[in-house]
Amino acid sequence: MQTITVTHPAGSYPIFLGDGALAQTGARLAELGRRGRCAVVTNPTVGQHHAEPLLAGLTEAGFEAGRINIPDGEQHKTLDTVADLYDLFIEAKLDRHSTIIALGGGVLGDTAGFAAATFLRGLPLVQIPTTLLSMVDASVGGKTGVDLPQGKNLVGAFKQPEMVVIDPAVLATLPEAEYRAGMGEVIKHGVIDAPDLFAELEHGGGQKLSAEQLARSVSVKVKVVQEDPFEHGRRAVLNLGHTFAHAFERLANFQMRHGEAVGTGLVCAARLAARLGLCAGDTTERITALVAQTGLPTEPPGFPAEDIWAAMFTDKKRQGNTIRFILPRAIGDVAIFDNIRKEDVLAVLKEKL
Repeated sequence: MQTITVTHPAGSYPIFLGDGALAQTGARLAELGRRGRCAVVTNPTVGQHHAEPLLAGLTEAGFEAGRINIPDGEQHKTLDTVADLYDLFIEAKLDRHSTIIALGGGVLGDTAGFAAATFLRGLPLVQIPTTLLSMVDASVGGKTGVDLPQGKNLVGAFKQPEMVVIDPAVLATLPEAEYRAGMGEVIKHGVIDAPDLFAELEHGGGQKLSAEQLARSVSVKVKVVQEDPFEHGRRAVLNLGHTFAHAFERLANFQMRHGEAVGTGLVCAARLAARLGLCAGDTTERITALVAQTGLPTEPPGFPAEDIWAAMFTDKKRQGNTIRFILPRAIGDVAIFDNIRKEDVLAVLKEKL
């Protein structure tokens, strides 16, 4: 079992990473001094595989634990679902000392986390990610939120968890397409600040991540959020590929997997960087090749380039009348740019391999 400590302005929290961590959640939570009621928020898909060992461990550790189901899918990452959770929290007789445990992928963690941040002005939160994407990205850093029809994550709050529990064994039940989607965020971390990890993935021939590689990917996110816990500066680099990706997702009515959109977005960002002379051509080639090797799409979806550009203006990363892009200068080196011309972005969206 590895423990990665995340510090933030109000304190710190541990990330427990290792096989068997799920069943140890109750004991770990008790060690942190938590007691009383807790609600495991999950969905039917995840719950059928992983809720019972979690609930058994919580009961054994002395908690009064119950399970709450919400629907699965990005289309349910809404304020309506949060309102339903409030009703279920009241029905479960939760009080200000009760703990909310989010058991699921990034959508569930974001939604349950936002409900925890706002119910009774904030309840303790535990994140237990069950997808690769949520393990390396959504569960770490304290960002929670839901979508509006106009765009992704437009309503949210910073809510630091009490702890994060990452059990790689739960990935055995993850569909292959979802695992590939998670690799989009792992590749992103390699481009941002882990060139050795990126090189290992290039030579790995599509093999599954080891626990050690998983921890290194998580550590990239941890390093960045510790430097900028409230997204005032450096943390924006974690949005590498996301300016494109969020526009793709919105135009697809959120029916496109986030990790697939990120994979394509990484390629688009690399092409844009090369077009602007910010990186060498082989950087773009390496990013494109690794995204393709992982099985993720490398070409933008077939929406009109002008529509994609317009969709970028609903993204919360927009700065006034400019759109923010994170672009690679090399593998392991990215920077923030706010002055990219529309014609360069459109050219990249229309470019074909």
